[in-house]
Amino acid sequence: MPASAEGIAARLSAVGLTPRVDQHAHLTSSEAEVPESLSAESWREVLEAVAKADRFGLFANSLNGRTLWAAVHTAAPATGDVRGPGRQR
Repeated sequence: MPASAEGIAARLSAVGLTPRVDQHAHLTSSEAEVPESLSAESWREVLEAVAKADRFGLFANSLNGRTLWAAVHTAAPATGDVRGPGRQR
């Protein structure tokens, strides 16, 4: 089972990053800016943290630097409309 986005954010904070957690319709995401000066050991910690997510990645460009993100799907409802609107048979 993947970790929560909040748990991932806590691990990123422990490495010295400043994560943001956002709730979306079907997932919760955690993002953090990654400084150029991050040590190799800290990178290992960061990668171990985001590896627990359902999806993760790194946006990098010369204008905005590097932004690490991780997304964790929210649990499907136990009953009711689990297929979404308009998808019932």
